[in-house]
Amino acid sequence: MSDTVTNALVWCEIPVTDLNTGVKFYSAVFNTKLEPTEFDGGEIAFFPHEGDTDSSGHIYVGKPAEKGTGGTIHLNAPDNLEATVARAFDAGGEIVGEPVTIPSGRFQYMLDPDGNSIGIFELAA
Repeated sequence: MSDTVTNALVWCEIPVTDLNTGVKFYSAVFNTKLEPTEFDGGEIAFFPHEGDTDSSGHIYVGKPAEKGTGGTIHLNAPDNLEATVARAFDAGGEIVGEPVTIPSGRFQYMLDPDGNSIGIFELAA
């Protein structure tokens, strides 16, 4: 096949059992403010993003997969990997393993309070 998909990730949705708890957790981890908003008959909270073509996502009230069994969403560290992982731990997340180095940067796995698998990613300098 010769077709190449550019920017294959379009959007992510992370289910949480309680939106306010999820907003508090992800706001603390990413050092930003997620704001609950009405959307299509329910409430969600968007991750900050720039423009309509920026890849991003949101949290919503839903049924998370069993702890650590769902897909893994990798999200950018707003400052550096260690600071973001420390905030995740302090906010009630579970850190899973050590940082992993790949050619494009480094990441570390964590579980949010609902057991969702999240990778915290820091782009290589």
